[in-house]
Amino acid sequence: MSAYEKVKLARHPKRPTSKQVIKKLFPDFIELKGDRQFKDDPSIVGGIGSIEGIPVTVIGQEKGVNTEDKIYHNFGMPHPEGYRKAIRLMLQAEKFQRPIISFIDTPGAYPGLGAEARGQAQAIANNLKVMMGLKTTIIVVVLSEGGSGGALAIGVGDLIMMFENSVYAILSPEGFASILYKDSKRAKEAAEIMKITAKDLKELGIIDEIIKEGQGLHIDPEIGISQLKMSLIDALKRLSRKPIRRKLISRYQKFRQIGLYVEGEEDESTN
Repeated sequence: MSAYEKVKLARHPKRPTSKQVIKKLFPDFIELKGDRQFKDDPSIVGGIGSIEGIPVTVIGQEKGVNTEDKIYHNFGMPHPEGYRKAIRLMLQAEKFQRPIISFIDTPGAYPGLGAEARGQAQAIANNLKVMMGLKTTIIVVVLSEGGSGGALAIGVGDLIMMFENSVYAILSPEGFASILYKDSKRAKEAAEIMKITAKDLKELGIIDEIIKEGQGLHIDPEIGISQLKMSLIDALKRLSRKPIRRKLISRYQKFRQIGLYVEGEEDESTN
């Protein structure tokens, strides 16, 4: 399967959204709304729940399941108040020592005039800064599509998982092709060189684990969600045994190493 075929699968209309996955994994989930500054942003859902008796805070980007729902959730493109809501709930999780589970599924942050006027870039930057130092476990799951800073704003964590047919990139292949080739129709070609699939990102050390989907989340979501549940429980138990200081150091080093590339060893004769 080509990289662009994976992109199309990640965008499949029958692929489950964050809210649907949260409902399956955390049946006692209680949603909490609002950023306490402007308003609630439905493109990010958040609240508290439990998995196998472990209390957690859950954050997820929500695209919606039909036309009306997609419009209500702004097609999963968060405004700054969505990111502020997310970080408010994460700080609450830190206070009560609850692990955080974050679901990424967005084409990117909303680029509208109002969002920019209310501090979109600042909200994303603040999330990156705060998440890097949160004194609690953070597990990130790329559910379908992770686009640019809009995804990364809830994507800093101790462990990053990706479903095998999800994608994670600096921008869409169409956008990449428009910039690089001046032709969005070359998106398939762009997708191949962007290294955006779970397999690519695992090999590059950007993600830690690939969640198998069976036939695909759009065909039988139960298989992938069951695999995710087992991985989450295992990760929560492992990370709970790791001292917070070591977690913070590992988290920082993990993200500092992203993009580090060594082309070859220096010739000793030149030393």
